[in-house]
Amino acid sequence: MKYSIIGDEDTVLGFRMVGVTGKVATNPSEAKRAFDAILEDRENCIIIMTERVADMIRPIVDKYLFTESFPLIVEIPDRKGPKPGRLGIRETVNAAIGLKL
Repeated sequence: MKYSIIGDEDTVLGFRMVGVTGKVATNPSEAKRAFDAILEDRENCIIIMTERVADMIRPIVDKYLFTESFPLIVEIPDRKGPKPGRLGIRETVNAAIGLKL
């Protein structure tokens, strides 16, 4: 099982330091190419994307979030922090399990 990251340069560099492969995307066409390239490797089970990059190709990301079983897509904040109006990790987990942690 492999993980891969798509995001801004700083986020991808940070993940590379702990052994996660990744691709930098700064515009929608780069994000789409990176996403397609990562999907080609069938060993990738989890794709980590920054929220801002995921928003660049939202219809494609949503297709996999809502209709496909693999890969799992996890959206994370980038170095600028979470986007306004987005739930943080704690709030997302609380909503998913119905308990307040």
